[in-house]
Amino acid sequence: MDFERTTNNKVVVLNVNLVRATLKEAEEFKNQLMEEINIGNKKIVVNLSRCEFIDSTFLGSLVVALKKVTSSGGDLRLVGFKPAVSSMFELTRMYRVFESYKSPEEAVKSFV
Repeated sequence: MDFERTTNNKVVVLNVNLVRATLKEAEEFKNQLMEEINIGNKKIVVNLSRCEFIDSTFLGSLVVALKKVTSSGGDLRLVGFKPAVSSMFELTRMYRVFESYKSPEEAVKSFV
C-alpha cells in the first residue's frame, strides 16, 4: 500500500510508503488527501520519512491539499525530510509554506 492512513488524537496521519513520489502516484495521493478533507478532517500530517525523492507534481498535490484544508480552517503538516526531499523544499521555497517536524508524534502534538 503506497499510502497508509492512521489517526492519532483526531489527527489524520498519512504515511507515504514510497521511495520515489512522482507523477505516477501524485493523483492517487491528491485524491486521498481531498477525501480526508471533504469528510471533515481538518488536522492532517503527511509523513514523508520513507521518501528519498519527490517531484514537482507530488509537491503540487501537497500544495493543493494545503490550500483546501486551510480554507476550511484546518492545517496540513509534514514530517521526515530526507536530504533530497529537503533540497526540493528549499529550492522551491516551500519550507516557508509548510510546517515540518522531525516525527509524526511531534507533528500531532503541534495541533493541540
